[in-house]
Amino acid sequence: MGSDANRLRRKWQDYSGANASTAEMDFFKTFEVLFEDTEYAVRAKPKEFQSIYVDVELDEDELSEIYTPDEEITKHGVSPDFAIDNTKTGKTIYVELKRQDGWVEGKPRSAGRGNAHERLGKYFTPGLQKILRKESNLDDGVLPFWVVFQGNITRDPCRVREITLWFDDYTDHYFFWRDTSNPELLINHFLENIKPLLD
Repeated sequence: MGSDANRLRRKWQDYSGANASTAEMDFFKTFEVLFEDTEYAVRAKPKEFQSIYVDVELDEDELSEIYTPDEEITKHGVSPDFAIDNTKTGKTIYVELKRQDGWVEGKPRSAGRGNAHERLGKYFTPGLQKILRKESNLDDGVLPFWVVFQGNITRDPCRVREITLWFDDYTDHYFFWRDTSNPELLINHFLENIKPLLD
């Protein structure tokens, strides 16, 4: 672990020690505190992809088969929950938070029927990955996104297996934040797995 990561970890420990009364930190606040006075920044609802579908060109045959509204479409895109930027290197990773119910003790299997986790599938598509990777300035072979799961989905025996299979060898790109009252687990995952991609 590099000295830069250790500096960030010490910074967080100083903050969390002084603010131990805070029972649960949210994602944005956690990283806002961690990144204060550093080259890193966290942004909520990054807007760089909010119109990526607007300019997708369709051929005349396709256009003749679909509805064409009278009013021009000016906004149609993707809005990740967060972006983490390294302002020194110009690299960015896009973050999705997925909170979902799940099948756990005392609940029926149907408690895990939500599909919030399935909606992240768009980030695996070739076209969207190409756009995200270009904007993120990350190396080829690196997923340009990080998904943090919260809630009972993180303990659901079916959903955890699904997610593990989907990400395959890209285990660094997702995190089951099971104990949201302990942001240090999330920070450690970032420092060990995500931060090196941004350096």
